[in-house]
Amino acid sequence: MNYTGFTPRSLLLTPHCLVLGVLLVTLAGCGDNGDNSDEAIRFGISTEPTTLDPRYATDAVSTRINRLIYSRMVEFDEQYRFVPSLTSWKRLSSRHYRFQLKKDRNPFHHGRALAAGDIKATYESVLTRDAASPHRTSLDMVGRIEVIDDNTVDFHLLRSDTLFPGRLTIGILPADLIRKDHSFNKKPVGSGPLRFSSRSDDGNLVLTRIEDHQVIRFVTVRDQTVRVLKLLSGEIDLTQNELPQELIDWLREKESVRIKKVRGDTFTYIGFNLQDLLTGDLRVRQAIAHAINVRPVIRHLFRNSARPARSLLPPEHWAGHDRLNGEGYSPERARKLLKQAGYSADRPLKLTFKTSTNPRSLRIATIFQQQLARVGIELVLSSYDWGTFYGDIKAGKFQMYSLSWVGLKMPDIYRTIFHSDSVPPAGANRGRLADPDVDHLIEKAENMENMQDKAGVYIQLQERLHDIKPYVPLWYEDNILIMNRRLAGYQPAMDGNYDDLNQIHWSDDSNE
Repeated sequence: MNYTGFTPRSLLLTPHCLVLGVLLVTLAGCGDNGDNSDEAIRFGISTEPTTLDPRYATDAVSTRINRLIYSRMVEFDEQYRFVPSLTSWKRLSSRHYRFQLKKDRNPFHHGRALAAGDIKATYESVLTRDAASPHRTSLDMVGRIEVIDDNTVDFHLLRSDTLFPGRLTIGILPADLIRKDHSFNKKPVGSGPLRFSSRSDDGNLVLTRIEDHQVIRFVTVRDQTVRVLKLLSGEIDLTQNELPQELIDWLREKESVRIKKVRGDTFTYIGFNLQDLLTGDLRVRQAIAHAINVRPVIRHLFRNSARPARSLLPPEHWAGHDRLNGEGYSPERARKLLKQAGYSADRPLKLTFKTSTNPRSLRIATIFQQQLARVGIELVLSSYDWGTFYGDIKAGKFQMYSLSWVGLKMPDIYRTIFHSDSVPPAGANRGRLADPDVDHLIEKAENMENMQDKAGVYIQLQERLHDIKPYVPLWYEDNILIMNRRLAGYQPAMDGNYDDLNQIHWSDDSNE
């Protein structure tokens, strides 16, 4: 598919959109009754949370739901700077932080007051080697945790870390239940605004709001079209993201629902195996960057519900780079680079692009395949179920792939993704990048005491990564909420969290 053929009409000829045509006929027989006899608010999600124990949660759904059940020491503002939440803090020395609990904190859901000892017990349980928490490595600078009194806890570090408060985002668990080896995954007990009520075998989860006893049901509906059917029939009341834009556009015509959209920070990229003979060639990666045109993809596939990305962190981030320029779409420049690398019509470049079997991922891969064909690159698509695909990416069994990073907050994610010491399983350097300049800048940024100076080094790092291209940045996706028009009080957040379930409510005013 070339640029001139990439139009809404061409999209309607895809298999997914043929299914959509059948769906539209089916929906015509569905009543928009909005029935909600039990007054519960039902949130349709595509996958159920993998764990309700925040010490082990890494997937987006688990993290977002756990935020409702558990309180956290620290939060982030709109510029991704860490700010007080359950605690405030003072840096007593380069390796000594004191955290003070706020006075008006909520008690745990089993009735006991939350105290400094619970913070100590939570983080010590994460740091225990036998616990196998995925968050342990991000806290490896913690040497000792000391309770001063019920309201005060000190963290003594093994090395200086000016970003340390931003690492304390794990939900706090009650120490008495930790000692009893309580199964927080099966029956979570936190001090957040919603408490756990029940969880069924079919993946449905029920939480109850502490303040007013409003019931929130999370209903797992994996199929996108079925989720829309349930939304219009009143079986679910809201859903967020993970719907094709054709369906979202169609839902705009439905009076029973409202649609809200905000900018997002989910970062999508193309990754390369830098140890591969072909994709390890910088000229090849540069050519691909020039050959990919994200703007028609954003305009037609996403219906302008995304924005081009230039770097891992969005430009609003305090360590982001708002002046970093992309390669620019230039098929002519791409062909010149390929010629310099020794490829021509007689000796074309053939690459394999791995992707999952997700329909949208396959559509995007097909677009890339056709865009790269215009400059003389033959892209072979290889799709697998998610488990196989992700396992191959971590193992380095790929030439090219595309994935997304969700909910990034801390700039030291650059160490996890790009430092030469972070090759899986030690980190997420899946492309096996080994660049001395990148390592040096990562380590330099970590050792900077002044936050402004630290941001300056991260800007240099982003420029270096732009030059050597272990990734081709693609876009940041918007967050789109679709909900029953009778609901009010919920605004989607940039990071996609579900926090406004703490205040969402039924309203008689459909325009609220």
